Formats: sequence, structure tokens, C-alpha cells
Amino acid sequence: VQLQASGGGLVQAGGSLRLSCEASEGTFNTYSIGWFRQNPGKERELLAAISWNGDSTRYGDSVKGRFTISRDNAKNTAYLQMNNLKPEDTAVYYCAASRWMSVTTVIRHYDYWGQGTQVTVSS
Repeated sequence: VQLQASGGGLVQAGGSLRLSCEASEGTFNTYSIGWFRQNPGKERELLAAISWNGDSTRYGDSVKGRFTISRDNAKNTAYLQMNNLKPEDTAVYYCAASRWMSVTTVIRHYDYWGQGTQVTVSS
């Protein structure tokens, strides 16, 4: 499956953005989805993950209570709603799909990656 992440941009601290992750094929509903971010020289960080049907979600501690992951299988699209953004949220954001249909926080479980979208939060 090919994934296309979009929705990044420049926002002021305290603002919001919604990222989208659109899949290229109709088997989207057989994958769980994760959102990650990465800065140069740092490890890729899991932010949020959602099961194939949206019933289960997990969040990283750094974004819990501020970010919300969701999906619309009819549109082959997953979302990451990001509220109360902080300058430390600045990074390249990636979505990824895992053949583990249940929610997974293990990065090596993710098989397919989108190209990344830049999020910059100014102070």
C-alpha cells in the first residue's frame, strides 16, 4: 500500500493542524495505522496508533491529551488532529501502515511508510 501524508505547515504555538494520510488502495481497512515524527539526528517517535477498525488507539506520552488519531476506512484515510501545538512539536511527521491489524506501538511492525510532511510550530 502507498501512503500520502499531507496537512503540515507553519503554525503558531497554541494552534492546531490536522494531518491526513491517504492510502492508494482499498485494502486500507486491513492495516493498523501509526503516526510518527522525526527530527534530524533523533530517533523516530511514535505519536499515535489506531487499529484497523478504529476501536483501539494508543498515544505517546508527549502528545497524550493534545493529539487525536482517527480513520475513515470508506475514504482510505487516517487523520491526526493536533491541538495546542508547541515549538517542540516541530518535526517531519510520517504515517505508516502495519499488517498487524490490532493497534501496535512497535515501530518494526510498520511495513509501509508515507513520505513525510513538515510541521513547524513558532513560538
